[in-house]
Amino acid sequence: MSNGSRFPAYVDVDYSNGAGETPESYPGLPQKIEKATEVTRTALETYRNPVLLWTGGKDSTLALYIALEVSRQFDLDPPIALFIDHLQHFEETLTFVDTWAKRWGVELMIVTNENVRRYVAEHELEPGDDVPVNALDETNQRHIRETLEYEEETFPFVLDTYVGSHLLKTVALNDALETYGFDGVLSGVRWSEQEARAEETFFSPRHDDAHHPPHDRIHPLLPFDEQSVWDALWRVVVPDTVEEYPETGHVPQGPADIPAGMSMSDIPVLPLYFDGFRSVGGEVSTQKQDDTPAWVQNFETTPEREGRAQDKEQLMEQLRDLGYM
Repeated sequence: MSNGSRFPAYVDVDYSNGAGETPESYPGLPQKIEKATEVTRTALETYRNPVLLWTGGKDSTLALYIALEVSRQFDLDPPIALFIDHLQHFEETLTFVDTWAKRWGVELMIVTNENVRRYVAEHELEPGDDVPVNALDETNQRHIRETLEYEEETFPFVLDTYVGSHLLKTVALNDALETYGFDGVLSGVRWSEQEARAEETFFSPRHDDAHHPPHDRIHPLLPFDEQSVWDALWRVVVPDTVEEYPETGHVPQGPADIPAGMSMSDIPVLPLYFDGFRSVGGEVSTQKQDDTPAWVQNFETTPEREGRAQDKEQLMEQLRDLGYM
């Protein structure tokens, strides 16, 4: 099948939108939110079967909020929220996603690599245990041997590695794209978040059948940096969605600084950020960088993803070519 032959002809977007721009092209929070709203509206009006990747993290939660607001404001169907269960989540993340999907009335779809999940469950594996390649099904073996060109007989059951990320995230995502026919995938990717994402555009084609089911990626949050994401959450999202939260917003300096009568469970911010995590991935491969909440840390002295396992970070461009976010 030729590249892009399955991608629908009804999609007409400007794939150059955002090329050559940086977060500084949108100097203030109002400009960033306005652009995110514009991109999201175009996506919801253009794609017939869009989906939004939601991890429970700060970026995708902001993207989800904007999508829900755009759908209400312009009378559009909101996208399904797709949560990839990579089998190594913090319990706090699972609880957060379940809680806020219900509170916000989100249609939540949870997908996973079922073959790996069954093997892990049947053999009661813990993160770091070895998985024999030949114990998996033909599809996963083909991804390991042919796509990744991995030659070892086993691989560690660890999320933030080359094999782990591909099988537990990308394969699960691509299976969902194939099964449900999603044509547009919204995500919380930002230019400033990771070097491999710095040249993304707001609408990014993924039409190569050889690597993944043809679809487009939509990136409403490209102009945001870490600080502006937190500004949007505390000054827009939380006041708008939490009853009796100060309308002008309030940035708590810790759990004890949450407005009276409220707790972390009342706020659409993953509690792990209160604990000091700035970027949240797998439980065994993500470390917090400080004991203070993420938004009060010094963003200038420590990279945002410093606490993530670096095997995957160093291979991000290759993983993205295979369909990773």
